[in-house]
Amino acid sequence: MSCPRCRSESTLKGGYRTSLGCRIYYCRNCKRRFNERTSTPYNYLQFPEDIVLMAVLWRLRYKLGLRDVAELLLQRGFEISYETIRAWEYQFAPLVSKKLCSKRRGRIGRSWYLDETYVKVGGRWCYLYRAIDRDGNLLDSMLSEKRDKHAARRFLRRLLVSAEQKPQRVTTDKHPAHTKAIRRIIGRKVIHRHNQYLNNRIEQDHRHIKQRYYPMLGFKRFESASRFCTAFDELRNYLRLPSKGEQVSASERRQIFNDKWTTLLAELAA
Repeated sequence: MSCPRCRSESTLKGGYRTSLGCRIYYCRNCKRRFNERTSTPYNYLQFPEDIVLMAVLWRLRYKLGLRDVAELLLQRGFEISYETIRAWEYQFAPLVSKKLCSKRRGRIGRSWYLDETYVKVGGRWCYLYRAIDRDGNLLDSMLSEKRDKHAARRFLRRLLVSAEQKPQRVTTDKHPAHTKAIRRIIGRKVIHRHNQYLNNRIEQDHRHIKQRYYPMLGFKRFESASRFCTAFDELRNYLRLPSKGEQVSASERRQIFNDKWTTLLAELAA
Protein backbone atom coordinates (compact mmCIF):
# COMPACT_ATOMS: atom_id res chain seq x y z
CA MET A 1 0.00 0.00 0.00
CA SER A 2 1.41 3.40 -1.00
CA CYS A 3 1.68 6.31 1.41
CA PRO A 4 -1.28 8.72 1.03
CA ARG A 5 0.91 11.73 1.90
CA CYS A 6 4.13 11.33 -0.15
CA ARG A 7 2.89 8.57 -2.52
CA SER A 8 5.91 6.47 -1.70
CA GLU A 9 5.75 2.71 -2.23
CA SER A 10 8.34 2.10 0.47
CA THR A 11 5.96 1.20 3.29
CA LEU A 12 5.92 -1.40 6.01
CA LYS A 13 2.90 -3.25 7.34
CA GLY A 14 2.50 -2.87 11.08
CA GLY A 15 1.80 -5.71 13.43
CA TYR A 16 -1.36 -4.26 14.97
CA ARG A 17 -4.66 -2.72 13.93
CA THR A 18 -6.87 0.17 14.97
CA SER A 19 -9.93 -0.28 17.18
CA LEU A 20 -12.05 -0.70 14.03
CA GLY A 21 -9.77 -3.36 12.56
CA CYS A 22 -7.83 -1.24 10.06
CA ARG A 23 -4.25 -2.29 9.38
CA ILE A 24 -1.50 0.16 10.44
CA TYR A 25 1.29 1.03 7.96
CA TYR A 26 4.59 2.90 8.31
CA CYS A 27 6.20 4.99 5.55
CA ARG A 28 9.99 4.84 5.35
CA ASN A 29 10.14 8.03 3.27
CA CYS A 30 8.15 10.56 5.32
CA LYS A 31 8.40 8.59 8.62
CA ARG A 32 4.63 8.73 9.22
CA ARG A 33 2.08 6.15 10.20
CA PHE A 34 -1.23 5.69 8.42
CA ASN A 35 -3.97 3.12 8.12
CA GLU A 36 -6.26 1.79 5.41
CA ARG A 37 -8.76 4.61 5.95
CA THR A 38 -6.30 7.48 5.66
CA SER A 39 -7.15 9.96 2.84
CA THR A 40 -10.51 8.26 2.23
CA PRO A 41 -14.01 9.63 3.00
CA TYR A 42 -14.17 7.21 5.94
CA ASN A 43 -11.01 8.47 7.67
CA TYR A 44 -12.57 10.13 10.72
CA LEU A 45 -15.55 7.82 11.19
CA GLN A 46 -15.94 6.14 14.55
CA PHE A 47 -18.01 3.28 13.13
CA PRO A 48 -17.38 0.60 10.47
CA GLU A 49 -17.89 1.64 6.87
CA ASP A 50 -20.61 -0.93 6.18
CA ILE A 51 -22.74 0.36 9.07
CA VAL A 52 -22.43 3.96 7.89
CA LEU A 53 -23.24 3.12 4.28
CA MET A 54 -26.12 0.87 5.29
CA ALA A 55 -27.65 3.72 7.31
CA VAL A 56 -27.36 6.09 4.33
CA LEU A 57 -28.91 3.54 1.95
CA TRP A 58 -31.75 2.87 4.40
CA ARG A 59 -32.43 6.59 4.53
CA LEU A 60 -32.52 6.86 0.74
CA ARG A 61 -34.36 3.66 -0.06
CA TYR A 62 -37.12 3.49 2.55
CA LYS A 63 -39.60 5.93 4.07
CA LEU A 64 -37.56 6.43 7.22
CA GLY A 65 -36.80 9.55 9.19
CA LEU A 66 -33.46 10.28 10.80
CA ARG A 67 -34.71 9.06 14.17
CA ASP A 68 -36.08 5.88 12.60
CA VAL A 69 -32.67 4.99 11.19
CA ALA A 70 -31.04 5.74 14.55
CA GLU A 71 -33.51 3.38 16.28
CA LEU A 72 -32.83 0.60 13.79
CA LEU A 73 -29.10 0.92 14.41
CA LEU A 74 -29.71 0.95 18.16
CA GLN A 75 -31.41 -2.44 17.85
CA ARG A 76 -28.21 -3.69 16.24
CA GLY A 77 -26.02 -2.43 19.07
CA PHE A 78 -24.91 0.97 17.72
CA GLU A 79 -25.94 4.01 19.76
CA ILE A 80 -25.96 6.86 17.24
CA SER A 81 -27.63 10.27 17.34
CA TYR A 82 -30.02 11.20 14.56
CA GLU A 83 -27.86 14.27 13.87
CA THR A 84 -25.02 11.88 13.08
CA ILE A 85 -27.27 10.19 10.53
CA ARG A 86 -27.89 13.62 8.99
CA ALA A 87 -24.14 14.25 8.79
CA TRP A 88 -23.58 10.85 7.17
CA GLU A 89 -26.26 11.58 4.59
CA TYR A 90 -24.67 14.95 3.83
CA GLN A 91 -21.25 13.34 3.31
CA PHE A 92 -22.01 10.04 1.63
CA ALA A 93 -25.19 10.58 -0.41
CA PRO A 94 -23.15 12.39 -3.12
CA LEU A 95 -20.70 9.49 -3.03
CA VAL A 96 -23.55 7.07 -3.75
CA SER A 97 -24.82 9.29 -6.58
CA LYS A 98 -21.41 9.61 -8.18
CA LYS A 99 -20.74 5.87 -8.02
CA LEU A 100 -24.10 4.86 -9.50
CA CYS A 101 -23.96 7.58 -12.16
CA SER A 102 -20.61 6.27 -13.38
CA LYS A 103 -22.02 2.73 -13.62
CA ARG A 104 -24.85 3.72 -16.00
CA ARG A 105 -22.94 6.27 -18.10
CA GLY A 106 -23.40 5.61 -21.81
CA ARG A 107 -25.82 2.70 -21.26
CA ILE A 108 -29.19 4.30 -21.99
CA GLY A 109 -31.50 4.24 -24.99
CA ARG A 110 -32.00 6.89 -27.64
CA SER A 111 -35.70 7.54 -27.00
CA TRP A 112 -35.96 10.05 -24.16
CA TYR A 113 -38.88 11.18 -22.01
CA LEU A 114 -38.43 14.53 -20.23
CA ASP A 115 -40.66 16.19 -17.68
CA GLU A 116 -40.54 18.13 -14.42
CA THR A 117 -42.43 17.71 -11.17
CA TYR A 118 -42.91 19.89 -8.11
CA VAL A 119 -40.91 19.59 -4.87
CA LYS A 120 -41.47 21.90 -1.91
CA VAL A 121 -38.26 23.39 -0.51
CA GLY A 122 -38.37 25.86 2.36
CA GLY A 123 -42.08 26.44 1.83
CA ARG A 124 -41.62 27.23 -1.87
CA TRP A 125 -42.26 25.03 -4.90
CA CYS A 126 -39.19 24.07 -6.92
CA TYR A 127 -38.96 22.02 -10.10
CA LEU A 128 -37.35 18.60 -10.30
CA TYR A 129 -36.36 17.90 -13.91
CA ARG A 130 -36.23 14.17 -14.64
CA ALA A 131 -35.62 12.08 -17.75
CA ILE A 132 -35.89 8.36 -18.53
CA ASP A 133 -35.51 6.28 -21.66
CA ARG A 134 -38.04 3.96 -23.28
CA ASP A 135 -37.18 1.08 -20.93
CA GLY A 136 -37.63 3.22 -17.82
CA ASN A 137 -33.92 3.63 -17.10
CA LEU A 138 -32.94 6.90 -15.46
CA LEU A 139 -31.06 9.40 -17.60
CA ASP A 140 -30.60 12.15 -15.03
CA SER A 141 -32.42 14.39 -12.56
CA MET A 142 -31.86 18.02 -11.65
CA LEU A 143 -33.54 20.31 -9.14
CA SER A 144 -34.11 23.88 -10.28
CA GLU A 145 -35.62 26.94 -8.62
CA LYS A 146 -37.13 28.08 -11.92
CA ARG A 147 -38.91 26.50 -14.85
CA ASP A 148 -37.61 28.37 -17.87
CA LYS A 149 -35.49 27.96 -20.96
CA HIS A 150 -32.23 28.32 -19.04
CA ALA A 151 -33.09 25.43 -16.72
CA ALA A 152 -34.21 23.30 -19.67
CA ARG A 153 -30.96 23.98 -21.55
CA ARG A 154 -28.86 23.20 -18.49
CA PHE A 155 -30.70 19.91 -17.99
CA LEU A 156 -30.27 18.88 -21.63
CA ARG A 157 -26.53 19.55 -21.45
CA ARG A 158 -26.34 17.24 -18.43
CA LEU A 159 -28.27 14.55 -20.32
CA LEU A 160 -25.86 14.66 -23.25
CA VAL A 161 -22.90 14.25 -20.89
CA SER A 162 -24.42 11.24 -19.09
CA ALA A 163 -25.75 9.60 -22.26
CA GLU A 164 -22.61 10.27 -24.34
CA GLN A 165 -24.82 10.38 -27.45
CA LYS A 166 -27.69 12.37 -28.93
CA PRO A 167 -31.22 10.94 -28.88
CA GLN A 168 -33.26 10.01 -31.93
CA ARG A 169 -36.56 10.97 -30.30
CA VAL A 170 -37.51 13.19 -27.36
CA THR A 171 -40.97 13.26 -25.75
CA THR A 172 -41.99 16.20 -23.54
CA ASP A 173 -45.09 18.10 -22.52
CA LYS A 174 -46.24 21.24 -24.34
CA HIS A 175 -44.13 23.67 -22.35
CA PRO A 176 -42.49 26.00 -24.92
CA ALA A 177 -39.16 26.07 -23.06
CA HIS A 178 -38.51 22.43 -23.99
CA THR A 179 -38.98 23.05 -27.71
CA LYS A 180 -36.53 25.94 -27.81
CA ALA A 181 -33.98 24.13 -25.63
CA ILE A 182 -34.09 20.95 -27.74
CA ARG A 183 -33.58 22.87 -30.98
CA ARG A 184 -30.66 24.81 -29.50
CA ILE A 185 -28.84 22.01 -27.62
CA ILE A 186 -29.68 18.82 -29.54
CA GLY A 187 -30.57 20.16 -32.98
CA ARG A 188 -33.46 20.11 -35.40
CA LYS A 189 -32.90 16.57 -36.67
CA VAL A 190 -34.26 14.96 -33.50
CA ILE A 191 -37.91 13.92 -33.48
CA HIS A 192 -39.66 16.01 -30.83
CA ARG A 193 -43.05 14.77 -29.65
CA HIS A 194 -45.07 16.91 -27.25
CA ASN A 195 -48.32 15.08 -26.58
CA GLN A 196 -49.75 14.82 -23.08
CA TYR A 197 -50.62 11.14 -23.50
CA LEU A 198 -47.29 10.08 -24.98
CA ASN A 199 -45.55 11.53 -21.93
CA ASN A 200 -47.46 9.38 -19.43
CA ARG A 201 -44.41 7.13 -19.01
CA ILE A 202 -42.38 9.80 -17.22
CA GLU A 203 -45.47 11.19 -15.46
CA GLN A 204 -46.03 7.83 -13.80
CA ASP A 205 -42.36 7.54 -12.94
CA HIS A 206 -42.62 10.72 -10.83
CA ARG A 207 -44.69 8.83 -8.25
CA HIS A 208 -41.68 7.21 -6.59
CA ILE A 209 -39.92 10.43 -5.58
CA LYS A 210 -43.29 11.93 -4.60
CA GLN A 211 -44.12 9.00 -2.31
CA ARG A 212 -40.66 9.16 -0.74
CA TYR A 213 -40.52 12.85 0.09
CA TYR A 214 -44.15 13.32 1.23
CA PRO A 215 -43.46 11.78 4.71
CA MET A 216 -40.57 14.25 5.10
CA LEU A 217 -42.98 17.23 4.83
CA GLY A 218 -40.72 18.91 2.32
CA PHE A 219 -37.12 20.08 2.53
CA LYS A 220 -35.62 23.00 4.40
CA ARG A 221 -32.72 23.87 2.08
CA PHE A 222 -32.28 23.72 -1.66
CA GLU A 223 -28.87 22.00 -1.43
CA SER A 224 -30.16 19.18 0.79
CA ALA A 225 -33.20 18.69 -1.47
CA SER A 226 -31.04 18.45 -4.58
CA ARG A 227 -28.62 16.05 -2.89
CA PHE A 228 -31.39 13.76 -1.61
CA CYS A 229 -33.45 13.68 -4.83
CA THR A 230 -30.42 12.88 -6.97
CA ALA A 231 -29.21 10.10 -4.69
CA PHE A 232 -32.72 8.65 -4.36
CA ASP A 233 -33.22 8.50 -8.13
CA GLU A 234 -29.82 6.91 -8.69
CA LEU A 235 -30.34 4.26 -6.02
CA ARG A 236 -33.86 3.42 -7.17
CA ASN A 237 -32.71 3.09 -10.78
CA TYR A 238 -29.87 0.77 -9.73
CA LEU A 239 -32.13 -1.53 -7.68
CA ARG A 240 -35.03 -1.68 -10.13
CA LEU A 241 -35.58 -4.74 -12.29
CA PRO A 242 -35.09 -4.35 -16.06
CA SER A 243 -38.46 -3.91 -17.75
CA LYS A 244 -38.35 -6.51 -20.52
CA GLY A 245 -41.91 -7.79 -20.14
CA GLU A 246 -40.79 -11.03 -18.49
CA GLN A 247 -42.33 -12.15 -15.23
CA VAL A 248 -39.89 -12.64 -12.36
CA SER A 249 -40.80 -14.74 -9.35
CA ALA A 250 -40.67 -13.34 -5.83
CA SER A 251 -37.67 -15.50 -4.90
CA GLU A 252 -35.73 -14.28 -7.94
CA ARG A 253 -36.61 -10.66 -7.12
CA ARG A 254 -35.28 -11.09 -3.59
CA GLN A 255 -32.09 -12.71 -4.88
CA ILE A 256 -31.48 -9.98 -7.46
CA PHE A 257 -32.09 -7.26 -4.88
CA ASN A 258 -29.78 -8.92 -2.35
CA ASP A 259 -27.01 -9.34 -4.92
CA LYS A 260 -27.22 -5.71 -6.04
CA TRP A 261 -27.36 -4.40 -2.45
CA THR A 262 -24.35 -6.47 -1.39
CA THR A 263 -22.36 -5.47 -4.47
CA LEU A 264 -23.09 -1.78 -3.96
CA LEU A 265 -22.00 -1.86 -0.32
CA ALA A 266 -18.77 -3.63 -1.24
CA GLU A 267 -17.98 -1.14 -4.03
CA LEU A 268 -18.69 1.90 -1.87
CA ALA A 269 -16.61 0.59 1.02
CA ALA A 270 -13.66 -0.27 -1.23
